[in-house]
Formats: sequence, structure tokens, C-alpha cells
Amino acid sequence: MTSNCMLRSLLMIILALFSANASNWLYLAKLSSVGSISEEETCERLKGLIQRQVQVCRRSVEVMDSVRRGAQLALDECQHQFRHRRWNCSTRDTLPVFGRVATQGTREAAFVYAISAASIAYAVTRACSSGELEKCGCDRSVQGVSPEGFQWSGCSDNIAYGVAFSASFVDVRERSKRSSAGRALMNLHNNEAGRKAILRHMRVECKCHGVSGSCEVRTCWRATPSFRRVGGVLKEKFDGATEVELRAVGSGRALVPKNPQFKPHTDEDLVYLDPSLDFCERDAPSGVLGTAGRRCNRTSKAIDGCELMCCGRGFRSQEAELVERCGCKFHWCCHVRCKQCRRTVELHTCR
Repeated sequence: MTSNCMLRSLLMIILALFSANASNWLYLAKLSSVGSISEEETCERLKGLIQRQVQVCRRSVEVMDSVRRGAQLALDECQHQFRHRRWNCSTRDTLPVFGRVATQGTREAAFVYAISAASIAYAVTRACSSGELEKCGCDRSVQGVSPEGFQWSGCSDNIAYGVAFSASFVDVRERSKRSSAGRALMNLHNNEAGRKAILRHMRVECKCHGVSGSCEVRTCWRATPSFRRVGGVLKEKFDGATEVELRAVGSGRALVPKNPQFKPHTDEDLVYLDPSLDFCERDAPSGVLGTAGRRCNRTSKAIDGCELMCCGRGFRSQEAELVERCGCKFHWCCHVRCKQCRRTVELHTCR
């Protein structure tokens, strides 16, 4: 396949997948070996896109490589955060990437949408600050002296641009539907919660200036949190997600807590409409791998414990030998020497 054909195929996959299901654009992470995306003309040839999607594509072809990096970031973080749960964010090599897990209105889908929206905002923001994109750069609006007495300077991350692009790219399909549709409102809410997880945890980084590092003058800039931090925040929101339902509110319709005794959710919380599957048994068409063969913790009473992880089916135990680095010593200059230690551990896997 020629380079131009590969580029055209890749861009078609990005937008066609996204138009079909907002989480399917994550399939792009599996195509990282394909070259850069640079063909604006391809946008007009794509079938099934609404006009606003075509416009976003044509205006922002240079940003699509950042979208691809964001896809990989979202998948990696999802799998890290859910590594000890029955559903461990497993993906398929075919579409849809998560099977039917993300197509239902569950709390798992809520997390997928939130981490996806956050990953685009994050990847695009970092691309701006690193000078990869012509349309954006550092955030120059952060100027002057702070109330704490330091000088705003350096390259503040342009989170405003990243968030704006994420909203224009991720939300466009949902906004094209009837605004009162429950699932569209759920997706839009969780998309925004994902972006809020970055905005609410921006940090200040500083550099000291002065004789012998005396820090007579301190210049600072705003930086995005690590994406691991963002993933942790959203995982906490997943654990405390609010079950909602669509109700008439005033002259319109809105999502409100299904249990009236619960306090209303904020714009930073995740919301869901449908109960989750138990994810115990394999259901390949649905993208559920089940928990047979999964590692579990025999002594834990939490979800990673063998009783819960194995869904009451029991587990197998076996001994295994681990080889680890140990007895490490620093040698001048400048390397570390370690020994190899062997130890026997007991591993437990679900039946």
C-alpha cells in the first residue's frame, strides 16, 4: 500500500469510527505504525459524517496525530485503572473496540467516555506546548506577578485549546442528536467530567533564579497533571458514579438521580443510566472475556479477592519462582550493580 493510501485509510478510520460510536476512535491506538496524517482533502470524501465533523477535520488535520496519541493514552490508562477488576478494560482487534460494553449506558461506558475526552484534551495540550502544532502554542494569558509573589513566565500549558478541541471533536456527534435523548446527555456530561478532571488539577511548576540557587526570583507556569493522576481521579468518580434517569425539568428534560435521597451530581461526577453486567462469564460478542484464568488475591476481601473476582467458582493455586533484582549498590561513578534473587510465590487464578 502506498504512503498516500495508508494516510487516507487511517484518516477514514479515525472519523468513520468516531461517527459510529464515540469510543470507537480508540481503535486508532492499534494503528500506531501508520504514518502521519496530513491529507485535508480526505475529509470531504468520508461518508456518514455530519457537516460539522467534516469542518473539524478540515480545520484540524494537523491535530490528528495528537488524537492518535490520545487514543493510546486512554487505552493504557483505562487498563491500568481497571487491572484489578472483573472488567479490566480489555479490547478487541475488531470493532467496536470494547464490544458492547461502551455502547450501553453503564458506569463502565461513563468511564470510557470520560477518559477518552480527557485523553484528547491532554494530548492536544501537550502538543501545543511542545511546538508541534502551528495553530497553538504556550498559554500567554498567564502573565504578571501572582498574589504569592512569583513571576508568571515560562510555557504554561494551553489547556484551553486542548479542552476546546476535545469538545469540538468528541461532543459533535452527541450534539447532533436530540438534545433530550438520555444517552446523549449522559455521554456529554461524562465527556465534560473527563475534561474537568484535568482542569481542576492543573499544577504550578516553578524555577528559582539567584546566586547559588538562592531563589531571589521565582518564575512559574501552569502545567497539566500527569495523566496517571487524571486516570486516578476519574476512577474515583467511577466508584462513586451516580445512577440517573431522564425526567422533565421545567420546560426541558434532564438527568437527575434515580434515587431522590441522593444529592444531585456535580459537573465533575460521572453518571450512568443502566446497571452494569457482572462480567463473570465470557461473552465474546459483547466484548466480555469473563474472569476464568484471571489472577486473584486470596487474602483480599475487595473486588480483586478470589471470592469476588472468581464469582464464587473457586480458584487454583500454584507455586512459581520469581527472579528479582536485589542487593543493589551504587558504585562511583556512575552505575548500580544488583544481584539476582529468586523467591517462590503462590499464584492464584480463577477457575
